[in-house]
Amino acid sequence: MKKRLEEIYHLLANHYGPTHWWPGDSPFEVAIGAILTQNTAWTNVVKAIDNLKKMRLLSPSRMHAVPVAELEAAIRSSGYYRQKTERLRLFCDFLLKRYDGRMSRMAARPLAALRDELLALKGIGPETADDILLYACDKPIFVVDAYTARIFHRCGLTPERIGYAPLQQLVHEHVVPDVHRYKEFHGLIVWTGKDFCRKEPRCHECPLAQPHAPASCFPCRKGTETGSIVR
Repeated sequence: MKKRLEEIYHLLANHYGPTHWWPGDSPFEVAIGAILTQNTAWTNVVKAIDNLKKMRLLSPSRMHAVPVAELEAAIRSSGYYRQKTERLRLFCDFLLKRYDGRMSRMAARPLAALRDELLALKGIGPETADDILLYACDKPIFVVDAYTARIFHRCGLTPERIGYAPLQQLVHEHVVPDVHRYKEFHGLIVWTGKDFCRKEPRCHECPLAQPHAPASCFPCRKGTETGSIVR
């Protein structure tokens, strides 16, 4: 399994080069993006982030203090803007009360303890928490998503339906726990899922379906299987 995951990583890295994923100018912006990207396309998040910057709201204190209606208007493009406004304010309240509004203080917390704290916040599930831990706090934890489940299944590594924790554990057991490697691998998976491994796959162009790909890798399995995470 370790060798197969390494092969997949290198094939994607050779195709795309460095991803520099996750985009963001500060750890706080990255954390906010992780909440905003729930159930929406990243292009919609970019619009919301741009609005927050224009309104000078990308700080925990300002975002927490701004009237709810203004924050809702700023992030409307991200969808579910009322729910996400509540989640952003709860996260800011948490950050201000426990860590004096400083992401660096939050990032200094041990990984397991901080993950439990984030998961206790309303609206933050495993994927969002791990996005924040890996990309905003530089913690060695791998983020899995629907693209991960789909690609790994089509490559014959996992069953079609698999839980978040087992899928994450598979990577943790077979990929060196390195923050940079985890960031790049997840970014490569996201790009591959968007470009090639869609619900209707574009296998003829995919770097994992080329002649030099590992023999065990067959991302077109039956063409319609999608892979999914059981939460």
